[in-house]
Amino acid sequence: MANLFFYIREVFTIKQELPINEQIRFNEIQVISDDGEKLGIMSSNKALELATQKDLDLVLVSPNATPPVCKIMNYGKYKFEQTKREKEAKKKQKVYEVKELRVTPNTEEHDFNFKVKNARKFLENGSKVKITVRFRGRELNYVKQGEDILNKFIEELSDIATPEKKPSLEGKNMFIIFSLNK
Repeated sequence: MANLFFYIREVFTIKQELPINEQIRFNEIQVISDDGEKLGIMSSNKALELATQKDLDLVLVSPNATPPVCKIMNYGKYKFEQTKREKEAKKKQKVYEVKELRVTPNTEEHDFNFKVKNARKFLENGSKVKITVRFRGRELNYVKQGEDILNKFIEELSDIATPEKKPSLEGKNMFIIFSLNK
């Protein structure tokens, strides 16, 4: 039976809920009103009364300050706007797909040209390209040849792409990552 490996590439953000109203356990707190005005230092009970009079919540915004800082605000509206901002930031974020091409230190000219053609196609489609030279067995003695092949890739793709860093050897693989010129 073949071993199957699954890679899940999803990022979960951990949202820390801010303590509100009765969850605030400090005797004295610095209070900021809903319009941003500093009301000064007062007991948490008195601040909670002010918040309930305005039909708002008392939210602990800075627990590490001395004294802790609380703000009077509509907590539901605050959470909604925060999620909205996170979604907007996520929309503006650009995700690059990395395509990988593998070669060996003794790759022939025709194979090399074929890989260059594929790399160009991937770069023009907006992906980044990772070119890996794989050394197997005694091929590890020919690291210089592998580096020469990567340098040839740099020359061939120099008109449309730039390497993000110099070729680096990690274990039995030497690789370089190209991104499209801007």
